[in-house]
Amino acid sequence: MPVLNRIAAYAPEMKGWRQHLHRHPELSFDCVNTAGFIVERLREVGVDEVHTGIAQTGIVAIINGSAAGPTIGLRADMDALPIVEITGADYASTIAGKMHACGHDGHVTMLLGAAKYLAETRRFAGRVALIFQPAEEDGAGGQVMVQEGIMDRFQIAQVYGIHNAPNLPFGEFFTTPGALMASVDTAFVYITGKGGHGANPHECVDPVVAVVGMVGAIQTIIPRNVYALDEAVISVTQIHTGTASNIIPEEAMFCATIRSFKPDVRALLKKRFHEIVEGHAAAYNVTARIDYDWGYPATINTPENAAFATEVAAEISGPDGAHGNSNREMGSEDFSYMLEKRPGAYLFLGTGPGAGLHHPAYDFNDEAAPIGASFFARLVERAQPLG
Repeated sequence: MPVLNRIAAYAPEMKGWRQHLHRHPELSFDCVNTAGFIVERLREVGVDEVHTGIAQTGIVAIINGSAAGPTIGLRADMDALPIVEITGADYASTIAGKMHACGHDGHVTMLLGAAKYLAETRRFAGRVALIFQPAEEDGAGGQVMVQEGIMDRFQIAQVYGIHNAPNLPFGEFFTTPGALMASVDTAFVYITGKGGHGANPHECVDPVVAVVGMVGAIQTIIPRNVYALDEAVISVTQIHTGTASNIIPEEAMFCATIRSFKPDVRALLKKRFHEIVEGHAAAYNVTARIDYDWGYPATINTPENAAFATEVAAEISGPDGAHGNSNREMGSEDFSYMLEKRPGAYLFLGTGPGAGLHHPAYDFNDEAAPIGASFFARLVERAQPLG
């Protein structure tokens, strides 16, 4: 694996950084100690500027190259998840009910490793903006950083990010031009009927029957309204109602996650969801309130930037390890907000066998961190070469 030699020498230090972060997970925007640790490392490696307090705990650090030129942005998310860890690792989370179950500790480590190399060598023109973002899992921290003006403030011309991918081949990169990850919307539906004794349903207005009808009909939206080659998903993930076997409840609720790639499909799904819920509410004589959360947009790579990133990845992983036309997926990412504002690309880095993302047994593979750091470093040197 052709990791840059200088970065290979950082591997033990990077492992220490990652495992420290893993021991001390923080959620959403509350990444105070995580940000403090990152700032200390950035100052140690000699970056030129450190800007804190963006999106509450986000950071943008600047490294100046050896000649004039544009600014390239590199992003790492840094928040953890509300999960009880079961890895049994000696560096397992010390914070009850919180863990780095998505590898953001590894993402931060990759970017810190690249920062150390780039600050030391400076074999590039222009500037690098290192973006450390909170609240990817919950809160759209990427959107907040964009709304607070980081793209204009730091004159970022293009932007890139990496996500680790357990159970994809170790050290291989995967991306695609155009849509890579789906948009995600969440619908909460609250249904009110008339409760009463289970022996006398004729005296009640049963919200349970209404929920069953709505959920079944919602499953027809995609096969009967969406073109078969336009991928989309609607999954009903919760239903809550009732307290006893002999009581017809007054209320019920359900929620669904709704995912797609195209704006017109996304709008259609919302329209049909409302029509079905409202129509069934009338049919079952219940009232229904819908809270429809318009969430992260699709993550859409700029085609030429995705192709360029694949070329750079091939330098690190070899030509057979850089997949520039891989499958897109239904997961979502708030890096999408950055790609809405600037050209760029997002890639997955395979980390080999292991528990999947968001699983309590997940653990980032430390051997992947120098690979990701090498990719970031070469990306900068290739995008903004000297001379």
